[in-house]
Amino acid sequence: MGRKEKPLDPSAGPVQGFAYELRKLRQEAGGLAYRAMAQRVRYSAVTLSQAAAGDQLPSLPVVLAYVEACGADAAEWEERWRAVRREVSGLPREDDDAKPPYQGLARFDIGDHERFFGRERLVSEALALVRGHGFAAVFGPSGSGKSSLLRAGLIPALRAGTREVPGVGQELRPAVIRVLTPGDRPLRTHAEALVPKAGEGETWLVVDQFEELFTLCHDPAERAGFVARLLAARDPGSRLRVVIGVRADFFDRCAEHRELTYALRDATLLVGPMSRAELRAAIVKPAAADGLIVERALTARIVEEVVDEPGGLPLMSHALLETWHRRRRRALTVEMYEAVGGLHGAIAKTAERVYEELSASQAETARRILLRLITPGEGAQDTRRPVDREEWEPESADTTIVLDRLARARLITLDRNTVDLAHEALIMAWPRLRGWIEEDRERLRIHRKLTEAARAWEEMGRDPGALYRGCG
Repeated sequence: MGRKEKPLDPSAGPVQGFAYELRKLRQEAGGLAYRAMAQRVRYSAVTLSQAAAGDQLPSLPVVLAYVEACGADAAEWEERWRAVRREVSGLPREDDDAKPPYQGLARFDIGDHERFFGRERLVSEALALVRGHGFAAVFGPSGSGKSSLLRAGLIPALRAGTREVPGVGQELRPAVIRVLTPGDRPLRTHAEALVPKAGEGETWLVVDQFEELFTLCHDPAERAGFVARLLAARDPGSRLRVVIGVRADFFDRCAEHRELTYALRDATLLVGPMSRAELRAAIVKPAAADGLIVERALTARIVEEVVDEPGGLPLMSHALLETWHRRRRRALTVEMYEAVGGLHGAIAKTAERVYEELSASQAETARRILLRLITPGEGAQDTRRPVDREEWEPESADTTIVLDRLARARLITLDRNTVDLAHEALIMAWPRLRGWIEEDRERLRIHRKLTEAARAWEEMGRDPGALYRGCG
């Protein structure tokens, strides 16, 4: 005879209420013994009994195993579990469509410029630089916010235009502004974008994540041709102007190209850390725009934690986003910030939470997806690798679910054709992901080379002479 379970009070809170319902389900299934249930699923009798103990909310895989053993509807119980989890953690309801004041790991984009604070001085410097040169570059370490500077700072400033510029005269708005990332075939993929728009006015080209030219493009001729087309903007009669955003640790790779080196000598802006005043603006003003208050103690703490932290901006933004999710009335507090893991723990806590909600097969799918989104560094940091959705087609049910869960947590970004990590900060901030990368580093390198070789073979009409061959 099994040990008697302690009594539960379903009115004592959501966790005890959920445990009470689990026990009720077991009784309705014939009063199954936990040992008998364990024989039907992959969890032990002890784990299953603890799920209905009411001490803490069990993980989703354990709940689904419990429900499976009792022969109940998994989808219904998953929704019940998610509702309880949202209640106990302070997460937003699924129908809470309020736009967050913070971006999390995602960059600020063009439409986010009204929430982009703290970089006003740098935006002015970037604007002066790019207007004074046909070709200019913005360099910054990973996590310094250079993509956000270009997209939410520089581009809106260019669109706003100005009537008179001292020493220049009348400065008109660009006729068109195009934004792109190089990808693995930059010259072929962006051939049309490199051509100035016909008619009056200048075409501005913003090339973000320029380092993809070295991490994703492995054809030297393609790379050199793309650089040459960009540098054509320096010609006096060109109606094309170009600004590139480059991760700082790829500065030496840019120096491999002689003409690119010349162009960068007097047309480079380095994105450095934010000052304390700039950090305070980035923390407080987005919340204030939504009628929210950031506790003074919280603002002061974050400023001190981030001011000397390399790559700290995405960590800050994600921690603030998670704190906002747990908002109560109008306030964001130190207590909430600590609950989400703070500056260094929030990303890992979010990622682990999402991972632990997945079933065993979905967890393995998540591992495969995330590793596919990474290029192992060779003499540099590991970098993200945007991937065409075609690589997962036809998508399995697990793949669709995992992509959706990762995207909703803002760990990855999805658009119609591409899947990408939300930020490279995820690589360093999530120990589980770092462990996966180290375990598979050599296999990932080989896989990337084989993928590139296969693509080249397809483009050459499957020429037998172009097949990749080993040395054996």
